[in-house]
Amino acid sequence: MSSRLSTEQRLSANIKAEATRLGFFACGVAQAGAVGSGAALAFTQWLRHGCHAGMDYMARHADLRLDPRLLLPGARSVVSVALAYAPARQMPEGEFQLAAYAYGRDYHDAVKSRLGGLAAYIERQAAEAGCLPAGADGEQTQATRVCCDTAPVLERHWACRAGLGWMGRNHQLIIPGAGSQFFLGEVITTVALPPDAPMESRCGDCRACVAACPTHALTESGLLDARLCLSYLTIENRGPIPQRVAAAMGNCIYGCDRCQAACPHNRNAPTATAPELQPCAELLAMRKADWRALTPEAYRRLFKGSAVKRAKYDGLMRNIRAADGYDADA
Repeated sequence: MSSRLSTEQRLSANIKAEATRLGFFACGVAQAGAVGSGAALAFTQWLRHGCHAGMDYMARHADLRLDPRLLLPGARSVVSVALAYAPARQMPEGEFQLAAYAYGRDYHDAVKSRLGGLAAYIERQAAEAGCLPAGADGEQTQATRVCCDTAPVLERHWACRAGLGWMGRNHQLIIPGAGSQFFLGEVITTVALPPDAPMESRCGDCRACVAACPTHALTESGLLDARLCLSYLTIENRGPIPQRVAAAMGNCIYGCDRCQAACPHNRNAPTATAPELQPCAELLAMRKADWRALTPEAYRRLFKGSAVKRAKYDGLMRNIRAADGYDADA
């Protein structure tokens, strides 16, 4: 038994070292299983109150979101990783701004490509160590599944369970000493790995993020109401932006980082090291006049392979008009 545990511990350490080599800032392991009753209740109540706004996909496959073992038969571990995205260079103050995560190429590609490498490493190392379980018929079954945002997984929950950090009042995963500007991803695996210990919240009595939210989407009760959130309203939302919300946008025309900017844990946030997450010179050179004159062709060129495509051209131009104080409801 002790020899087996030692093998699993070495395997876990090797996986974390490989995650670091691939560029991930943090990596941890949680035992796969149903999410706790408290987390499940919080999620279902969030849906019941309609706080997911128009994101109907959040209500689909709720059973899968509440148990990753349904995504991969025989799953025993969830390997959670974090990739830093804070840009080293940003557009000048006073110009239109994008949320920090959108400065580079689409994060799905950046995270998934690295997760694929990590999954292959897990399978290879587990096979060499004799840790890959066989199916009921003795045949080798699928040993890993890669997930990044698009799969029905409660990513921040599993990052917390894997000991990467804690859930802040801004509903972001906060990594100690590094903050919350990270993309998350998971490798669900049938390999049994020793789980890491979760950590307690270190938010204390701080409510800087709640006070900084310009639309009160962050509530004192702990709920995040997407119907009021600038990130939802400027990205996922396909309808008009209400005037009272437009008045709170400031210069940000895609997303909103104010709850993160206010968080003291982000003072020493590491910047992105992944080459594909670096902003291009053309984006950094954009000024308000350029944004207002943006054509569909220039939009497609500027945001080819970018997460900003989520808002679409019409949505981005709607945001620009709203930030300019035009009648977004017209």
